[in-house]
Amino acid sequence: MTAPAGRQEQLDAAYRHCAAIAARHGKSYHLATRLLTADRRPAVHALYAAARTADDLVDVPGDDPAADLATWSAALLDELATGWSDDPVRLALVHTYRRYAIPVEHLVDFLAAMSSDLDVTGYADLDALDRYMWGSASVIGLQVLPVLGTAPGVAREEAAPHAIALGEAFQLTNFLRDVGEDVDRGRVYLPADLMAAHGVTREQLAAKRHSAGFGELMREMVAVTRRRYDDAAPGTPLLAAESRDCVRAATALYGGILTEIERADYRVLDRRVRVSRPRRLAVFARRLTAAQLARVRVTSAKPNSRSSTGA
Repeated sequence: MTAPAGRQEQLDAAYRHCAAIAARHGKSYHLATRLLTADRRPAVHALYAAARTADDLVDVPGDDPAADLATWSAALLDELATGWSDDPVRLALVHTYRRYAIPVEHLVDFLAAMSSDLDVTGYADLDALDRYMWGSASVIGLQVLPVLGTAPGVAREEAAPHAIALGEAFQLTNFLRDVGEDVDRGRVYLPADLMAAHGVTREQLAAKRHSAGFGELMREMVAVTRRRYDDAAPGTPLLAAESRDCVRAATALYGGILTEIERADYRVLDRRVRVSRPRRLAVFARRLTAAQLARVRVTSAKPNSRSSTGA
């Protein structure tokens, strides 16, 4: 899909704006995207920036967050139908959705999940949390999948369950890292039944009081999250060869957050654990050569092919 005449400069600027948002707020994620081919990278930045913008309307609210989110969402859905926006994040997302024929239902489900964050403050059990994550995480994996592409002979539907599992694994990792920040916003993404089983209360979380029971709860949730990464792993070989190392890097970086949580003895209520910059760069460096070789092989296999940029 090409931009309307005279609008290419605006579209290019919109994608650069999204890349800057990704670089500022998602350092591990942005580093992994550098392993993608140049034509795929802008679309992934657009998907990230749109999700971040909607999330910020809820997490860093103005005077009327419900109205702000509803207005932004309605504008986005209208612009998706018309094919253009004067808002840079929405413009890049509209272009990405239309270029890759991403089903609009994924966007609707995501926006519904963001809206639920304005009212829902906790989840009774893991099943309830999974239902929320369909809109907040599963569909993110499904949005990214068409951009990454699948290997020759692999239908998108075959890779979809693994993309869903990876989206959920990333989201659960964020939940475990951000328990203290989320409770300050009045939300708890730890299943209430598991909290009760380990003697953990919302009041304890709000007071940032670590306990042996909280450590055991976190240990159990880390195990749940690692199983989602395991469910996702068979999907990586199903992707286009030149996209696999980006996914492997992102998985290593986000999985590394779980390792840092364990190293901190699950003390995440009063601190934010993170993967160190040297560790992030080491993961990137290990995957860089493999990513470059994959691009060479793909180019050699299709000597007459030409790639086009996402902007």
